[in-house]
Amino acid sequence: MRTDPTSSFYTDNAAVYAARERRLPRQRLDAFLDTLPTGAAILELGCGGGQDAAYMLSRGFDVTPTDGSAELAREAEKFLGKSVRVMRFEALDATEIFDGIWAEASLLHVPRSALPDIFDRILRALKPSGIFHASFKAGEAEGHDKFGRYYNYPSAVWLEAILSAGGWKNITTIEADGGGFDGEPTRWLYVKAQK
Repeated sequence: MRTDPTSSFYTDNAAVYAARERRLPRQRLDAFLDTLPTGAAILELGCGGGQDAAYMLSRGFDVTPTDGSAELAREAEKFLGKSVRVMRFEALDATEIFDGIWAEASLLHVPRSALPDIFDRILRALKPSGIFHASFKAGEAEGHDKFGRYYNYPSAVWLEAILSAGGWKNITTIEADGGGFDGEPTRWLYVKAQK
């Protein structure tokens, strides 16, 4: 069986990746959290080292952190002092449980052909009027970075079209320059949508 290079990267580099110096996306987190009721139930897809989950927990939210890598989940558990569910996106099978779903720099690894199904699963998992946040590396065609990790590299127009077709409301996209673990300059798409 062929090994997926993206999964292998996170398996082989979990400790280094989780411990990397990373600036908390506090402005985006606060904007997301401020739209939710006090103590809201939040699902985090792809929690990485657990820093975003820790911040949401510190603000009094009921956070369910998940990651597709068992090794990264273990690193996040050490950091958070709470259990992290090992779950791939396609295994999300919840119905109207969460007030918000946070997917910072995680869904960008989902193959383009699978994104509509994942967005449907996220929509179903949200309560009515629930809020969804995700970020993607912008581009025009899927590809790989220097570590062999797969990226779907969508454009804002492409992404918004898929979300609109899937029944999402109040879709907003912000574009900004930044970086990533690979050290390369990156154009980021920050998407917010509502059920």
